[in-house]
Amino acid sequence: MGVDRDAGFREFVLERGPALSRIAYLLTGDHQLAEDLVQTALTRAALRWPRLVAGGDPEPYIRRIMVNERTSWWRRRRQELLGHAAVELDTAGPDEAERVTRRVALLEALTRLAPRQRAVIVLRYFADMSVEETAGALGCSVGTVKSTTSDALARLRDVAADLGKVF
Repeated sequence: MGVDRDAGFREFVLERGPALSRIAYLLTGDHQLAEDLVQTALTRAALRWPRLVAGGDPEPYIRRIMVNERTSWWRRRRQELLGHAAVELDTAGPDEAERVTRRVALLEALTRLAPRQRAVIVLRYFADMSVEETAGALGCSVGTVKSTTSDALARLRDVAADLGKVF
């Protein structure tokens, strides 16, 4: 890669890296796996960077790489890896304990979803993508996204009833 192309890629990683890391963490439930997932996706994107930039916004392509790679990991292992959230406690106030408890419960509930269900929930509600954008990212129909979302939310309600009306 030339200096200009490297600079554009570096700029993208610095700007969008934290958001991609959050999505990867929500997909994997583990900080180390999330780092590996982001690194894999960015490595693959770097090889195609000039074409990705020429085609428009490269972020949807990178999110798609992350979802596909996470699914491949799951298929190879045939079981979900249970990730436990490493939660940093700070002194923000009395509501902090409940927020942390709800966050841990939500992350645990996400680990109990099938990979496609988890991907749909993460892309729709954490990456704030529309149904159409999610369908494009996952390579499926809008109807599939809607039904998978419905099934995933029902499953979350079952496994995380203590979270109340979040779902």
